[in-house]
Amino acid sequence: METAARSRAFRAIVVMCGLILLGSAAELRAGTLLSPGAGVLVRKSAEPFGVFAFAISSGGLQQRWSALKDKLDDDMVQLALCDGDRDNCASSAALELLAIVDQARARDGRARLGEVNRAINLAIHAANDGTDDVWSSPLSTFARGTGDCEDYAIAKLAALRLAGIASEDLRIVVVRDVMAGEAHAIAAAKLDGQWLMLDNRRMAMVRDDATRSYQPLFVLHQSAVLKYVDEPVQVSMAAAEAR
Repeated sequence: METAARSRAFRAIVVMCGLILLGSAAELRAGTLLSPGAGVLVRKSAEPFGVFAFAISSGGLQQRWSALKDKLDDDMVQLALCDGDRDNCASSAALELLAIVDQARARDGRARLGEVNRAINLAIHAANDGTDDVWSSPLSTFARGTGDCEDYAIAKLAALRLAGIASEDLRIVVVRDVMAGEAHAIAAAKLDGQWLMLDNRRMAMVRDDATRSYQPLFVLHQSAVLKYVDEPVQVSMAAAEAR
């Protein structure tokens, strides 16, 4: 009988240890975008590339993203108004972007994301804005007809939101293109638990874990800018000077 009692006590201890371990795991998973906390210990994060990232509150990239956010919000309002009343929409740029959104809405899943990626890659002509590194709102980019990598990514973010993709499933990722030796910005969308890269350098979308030549530096989510822990000491794009 004493042996049976010891056996039950041992099982109770094992169960208790299991609960403690599960509790610790829950705490690790509880790290959020704006309050990473203990999440730094998680081996694979929920962000693109599976690398942990923590929020930053200063630096050049954070300032650019904060300045752009108000313009982006204004564009989204104008796009929504034009979407509801195309006949009275005075913005040709809005109508052009909404035409892409209409095509995307007619598709589902990966095809919806692919339509936005392909159409915006074709609608905007690549142009480098040099050392000024201006981050333009979607309507400014479409009115101009040209843009660099971050302008493509921002326009795709707006189009995907209008097409019905939840904002929490969208990101802009700043990476270092190891092959080209330069920084690059791309849009990312999560579908069925996987992140797809909507890159202005290619028509086909690829998963984040398939982009071997890209090293993640920063990830932009709504009003937050997060810095990947594996960022190299020096990067080549002025917009990535967020130290």
